[in-house]
Amino acid sequence: MAFSLPPWGWWPCAFLGVALFASLGRNIGHRPLANFVLGAVFAIGWFAPGMAWMWFLTIPGYVGAVLVYATFHGLAALTVSLSSRRMLIGPLLHTLAEALRFSFPLGGVPLASLAIGQADSPFATLVRIGGALLLTWFVLHVGFQLSRMSIHGDHRFRRVIGASLLAICLIVVSSATSNGKDRGVSMKVAAVQGGGPQGTLGVETNFRVVFERHLSATQTIPPSDNVDVVVWPENVIDVGQFSASRERDEIAVEAKRLEAPFVVGITEDVDANYFANAQVVVQPDGSITDRYDKVHRVPFGEYMPMRSLLKKLGAPVDLVPRDARAGTGVAVLDIGGTPVGVVISWEVFFAGRVREGIHHGGQLIINPTNGASFTGTILQSQQIAVSRLRALENGRWLVQVSPTGFSGVINPDGELFERTKVSEQRVIFYDVPLRTGSTPYSKLGDRPLILVMLILTAVLIMFGRRRNKA
Repeated sequence: MAFSLPPWGWWPCAFLGVALFASLGRNIGHRPLANFVLGAVFAIGWFAPGMAWMWFLTIPGYVGAVLVYATFHGLAALTVSLSSRRMLIGPLLHTLAEALRFSFPLGGVPLASLAIGQADSPFATLVRIGGALLLTWFVLHVGFQLSRMSIHGDHRFRRVIGASLLAICLIVVSSATSNGKDRGVSMKVAAVQGGGPQGTLGVETNFRVVFERHLSATQTIPPSDNVDVVVWPENVIDVGQFSASRERDEIAVEAKRLEAPFVVGITEDVDANYFANAQVVVQPDGSITDRYDKVHRVPFGEYMPMRSLLKKLGAPVDLVPRDARAGTGVAVLDIGGTPVGVVISWEVFFAGRVREGIHHGGQLIINPTNGASFTGTILQSQQIAVSRLRALENGRWLVQVSPTGFSGVINPDGELFERTKVSEQRVIFYDVPLRTGSTPYSKLGDRPLILVMLILTAVLIMFGRRRNKA
């Protein structure tokens, strides 16, 4: 299961992993405790490697998250064992366990998911209909049906063929589903990656050096390129007040030279206890015409949950000396009269943040991010994968830009262009088509699918009880 995830990305492994898990569960039979242990161990083997990036945020948090989320799947497996319809109810319950993990606790951690592992597969288009949860159910459903191949009897072939036809129909429908339309105009974007080392904590970083790396990369852009907007990554400018800073003046000089607005990531003081993480639009005359403050913050990265309790227990809460203030605005920026959806870093993992920008007219999506605190490429490659899913879900081009990688451009079919290398300094230039319209998922979101799954689960449990009594 872990090897299906980026950075390994061997997506067929997920189907085999689920099939083995389902076969083991069937062999165990209706023993609740044994099924709980099996489900939890199955999830630990999946989450421990796939969520290893969390080690760099908080080691206790990493261990706790893996165990808590594994418990969700343990409880799902236990519930499945109580039903006589485990091949149908199993995919539903484990999908609902993932839906819970995506939002609870502390807002959820929707990484290392089955959907992320399928971003490079031919099945990724399913997200246009039902988002990451439908794709998750599909992987589980196919895996559970594959496990039937070890069952003796002719009926197994009929069931496997029926399940396969259902899967094929879903793929055909999702591929033919409307995903918006081009306006016939484009925006030439320059995405700036300043480069530099990974594994650097914010409390240890000289932010002037980070700023100068991005400034020097920007200065290589000739005015003759006629860019429409220059995008810098998340929080590469860390100052007391950006509006009165030296950095704002230097950005304005470059904006005037290129005759293009800049969308730059800033971190600035709110008060002694809070800071703000925002993307602002700086015009060639130096004026700041729009701003989006990050709404969905990273626990243990941008704020410290239960700070006073953890401090008493001796936890290193000083690694996050102040909490980020959560924004309340809509996830969209006005760039030269064009509404552009914006999700800052962590927010791209939450489909609702992207959908909000689309609902407010976003004609492309930008994802300024900062993964410089993490060593390796587990988080960075999973973020690229989830950005591909977000582009597919909403029928929009998406531009991701990071200070140390990965940066790239993704089209509405989930295809990745111009991906940078880790730590390199580079400017990506791309004429990004602007799009309108929507997909079924961007209109409906996750709630209808979750409701249907809950109803089907309840019906199957009731039917299974009646059958057991009979």
